[in-house]
Amino acid sequence: MTQLDIKFVRAQFPAFSEPSLQGQAFFENAGGSYTCQQVIDRLTRFYHQRKVQPYSAYEASRLGGEEMDEARTRLALMLGVDTDEVSFGPSTTQNTYVLAQAFRQWLKPGDAIVVTNQDHEANSGPWRRLADEGIEVREWTIDPETGHLDPGDLVDLLDESVRLVCFPHCSNVVGEINDVVAVTAIAHAAGAFVCVDGVSYAPHGLPNVGKLGADIYLFSAYKTYGPHQGIMVMRRELGMMLPNQGHYFNEASLYKRFTPAGPDHAQVAASAGMADYADALYSHHFSEAADETKRAEAVHDLMRAHEVKHLQPVLDYLSQKNSVRLVGPTQADSRAPTVAVELSGQAEPVAAELAPHGIMAGGGDFYAVRALEAMGIDPAKGVLRLSFVHYTSENEVSKLISVLDEVL
Repeated sequence: MTQLDIKFVRAQFPAFSEPSLQGQAFFENAGGSYTCQQVIDRLTRFYHQRKVQPYSAYEASRLGGEEMDEARTRLALMLGVDTDEVSFGPSTTQNTYVLAQAFRQWLKPGDAIVVTNQDHEANSGPWRRLADEGIEVREWTIDPETGHLDPGDLVDLLDESVRLVCFPHCSNVVGEINDVVAVTAIAHAAGAFVCVDGVSYAPHGLPNVGKLGADIYLFSAYKTYGPHQGIMVMRRELGMMLPNQGHYFNEASLYKRFTPAGPDHAQVAASAGMADYADALYSHHFSEAADETKRAEAVHDLMRAHEVKHLQPVLDYLSQKNSVRLVGPTQADSRAPTVAVELSGQAEPVAAELAPHGIMAGGGDFYAVRALEAMGIDPAKGVLRLSFVHYTSENEVSKLISVLDEVL
């Protein structure tokens, strides 16, 4: 199997040659990744040459609009969906809030939705507030020991009243990768739509959403090496059924229906740099010709293989350490490299103690208060979170383990 060329990868990110960051290993990627050069170049070019109202006939405007369209088109191909099924917004939290308003109008009293307590609050709170409108909110709960979401438990919650099931592709503290295909099939069989929060999964390789089958898939570009935008896939059947949340005269345009305000033109355009980066990775590692969807799948697998290889030593070290509690699975192939650890005391001071040793990490609740409480972890105490992605090197992982051994 082709191995990720870590030297080539890191050469695509200016942060690794930035003098102020030398000697520091970045382990808070779940909060936001470094940005690749391709995105920075596009953002810079847009602000220098195309920072005008797009889609007019004059050159700067035409080029700006074309680049925005390019971002949507190429990301849609990578995600295995139609171009107009991809839309942008200021953040995934904001996108979810807008979606919840659409469902608020569409659902009827007596209808039910399912949410989990494994989610980041962004894919939980807005949906739970629908209870104010007479919508029944049913909670699919995690195992208090492992944080696992059992699909069998979901089956028990479903009936003809359930119209929507919301769950994460991967929790930002539990780390376990949920089987989206299987869960979606269960929900669809019961007549429910599915909304998947992919924020914590997408940094480890954009998934083929078309194959996953989800009706809504949300993730954040600033965690997938891009600018600060929320990206949403809304499948057409559902998107045209829900009430329009954009300007009334744009209601026929699927990608505008859930964007109430004008998008950030420069950041939308710069998102095409994410596709540039994926293409660069593919071209460097593979010689076979392939379409954009297949290239994205190959890059996804390349990223995951590298991460799984270097995650397992971290999990082995933490699971053998009696003074801490490793949250989530102990096997790397079933989880993302987002590792939460419960300590005997507060996590934030320990994260601060790692900093002088050149380890950039975080401590806190990470907006997953419900998940922590469900696992018996005091959110005020929080967890130490160590998260990395494909550009993390073997040396950095070794350094992390060495520093943890000294600090914990």
